[in-house]
Amino acid sequence: MALDYRKCAQEIVDHIGGRENVAQAAHCATRLRLVIKDNSKVDKEYLDNIDGVKGMFESNGQLQLIIGTGTVNKVYDEFLDITGMTAATKDDVKAAAAAKQPLWKQLLKPIGDVFVPILPAIVASGLLMGIVEALGKAYPAFASTDWYGFLDLVSNTAFAYLPVIVAISAARVFGGNIFLGAVIGLMMVHSSLTNGWNAADGYKVWYLFGHIKIGNYTLGQVNQLGYQGHVIPVMLAVLFMSKLEKWLHKHVPEMIDLFVTPLTTVFLTALATFVVIGPIFSGLETLVLSGAKWLVQNPIGSCAMGALYPVTVVMGLHHMYNVIEAGMLAKTPIGGNIWMPIASAANFAQFGACLAVAIKTKSEKTRSVAVPSSLSAALGITEPAIFGVNLRFYKPFVGGMVGGAVGALLASFMGIGASAYGVTGIPGYLTIEQPLQYTIVIFTAAAIAFAITFTTYTEAAPKKAMTASEDKDTAPANVIMTCDEGEVMAPVAGKVVSRDQIPDDTFASGVLGDGVGIEPAEETVFAPFDGTISTVAESKHAIGITGPGDMELLIHVGVDTVAMNGDGFTPFVRESDTVKKGQKLLAFDRKKIKAAGHPDIVVVLLTNSDDMTNFSISH
Repeated sequence: MALDYRKCAQEIVDHIGGRENVAQAAHCATRLRLVIKDNSKVDKEYLDNIDGVKGMFESNGQLQLIIGTGTVNKVYDEFLDITGMTAATKDDVKAAAAAKQPLWKQLLKPIGDVFVPILPAIVASGLLMGIVEALGKAYPAFASTDWYGFLDLVSNTAFAYLPVIVAISAARVFGGNIFLGAVIGLMMVHSSLTNGWNAADGYKVWYLFGHIKIGNYTLGQVNQLGYQGHVIPVMLAVLFMSKLEKWLHKHVPEMIDLFVTPLTTVFLTALATFVVIGPIFSGLETLVLSGAKWLVQNPIGSCAMGALYPVTVVMGLHHMYNVIEAGMLAKTPIGGNIWMPIASAANFAQFGACLAVAIKTKSEKTRSVAVPSSLSAALGITEPAIFGVNLRFYKPFVGGMVGGAVGALLASFMGIGASAYGVTGIPGYLTIEQPLQYTIVIFTAAAIAFAITFTTYTEAAPKKAMTASEDKDTAPANVIMTCDEGEVMAPVAGKVVSRDQIPDDTFASGVLGDGVGIEPAEETVFAPFDGTISTVAESKHAIGITGPGDMELLIHVGVDTVAMNGDGFTPFVRESDTVKKGQKLLAFDRKKIKAAGHPDIVVVLLTNSDDMTNFSISH
């Protein structure tokens, strides 16, 4: 049966805390992406069982509902119609989500933003480098051919000029001119500089600020040293460049901005890079790299990182490892990446755990998510498995952590490494130096995670969406007014009282029309007939609806609640919306109304009751 897009969207809105709890909403090819203000108001268990929602997870401040290609855009359109929101781009949602993140996450986020776009170039070069090296070892004669030389040049270009690629990507992320960024990157690996990989053999210096000796240190000395293989100094140099360029664009007169700003930007950035940024941060980066290598070469450290790697994926911090891997390969290109087997062990363990869920589950919905997610994890993309299955059920995630720890421990003892980064799992065979040991590592990790998950995972009975007879928020079935033109159902559950008992003289007098009051037992207002929404009060506490025979009904929640300025009220409709009898129109908070000192009685008046034929009150 075709999915009811409106019903799916309405259920999502109802169980994320309503429109007021959504900061931004967008969609990609398969997922509805929401930035939620208060996560405590989200009924995640209900959302996960809504017809049309294939899975859900939270990532980088976003609540992402997996709906599917060709369907998500239709549900999204209904979502916008119900909430009255305007469409946002994925970048808008990412920006809104990022603003909610802790400061340390905001500081680390640019690393991922810089590296993710350049991974295809790095992966392609690394895979080709592994293939060329393997061919050279398998056929020694091939290593002396022109083809070998040509392929070697093609494969190592991305690594030889990594600072240029990083600089261009960083300029895009930081909002600078990407061509000026390219100039800064090229400058840092210029052929007139001593290659950074050969610095131990000595290098020349510039004396840009004099030649003053202070002990063994010469004040004003600037090293003529390239930054091949470095990442952090390049990113910081381009960050400086981007900030400077923006400042100059704001302060330099337009008539000379075209040549003054680029010239000043490049000159001052170059000076800052070679005098301050490069020397300081290349040294710090080397210390961090040395510490990371010590950690992963140490069996205990390797074991810990194998367990914690998926946690950093959940936190969105895993792209920071690209900096470490790039540094490792810069020092030892062939087999120098000893981090990759650890990451592969962690990823393949999540594959094993997800596969166990796929085999053991009795839920077709869970299986339909777990099977493709496990295959994705085997290829090194673990987010679907982690967010869609393992973390959701918790025990598989823990099982994956244990499997990853054991696999990483084996990798450390075996001392295996790769010639590229950005690839793990099965594609990693193209870059690994010891394929047999690598096989033992990843399949041990997967087997342990599979066994733990298959043993401990138990499937809870699914929570079904409540039927109309079970839902305490179901529209009331009692008729409160009748006329020849039609009948009016009670819009809210509760005790119906006569109009003159409404604690407001205007309503009670009938000057606004005849009707009743309802002392509410629930907190949801439903459409009392098929009709069109004529008004939604700016303060959200009242709704007008036009129905059969031009009946004009006013539903007013509480007395003097206009003073609450919408606090405690969540409308689900907008003016001109067409609604069906029993459709949710408005949610309200009785506690907030009473706390504000107002009666919570719901006033229901047919404002043109005098024009209706044989009008009567039924209660």
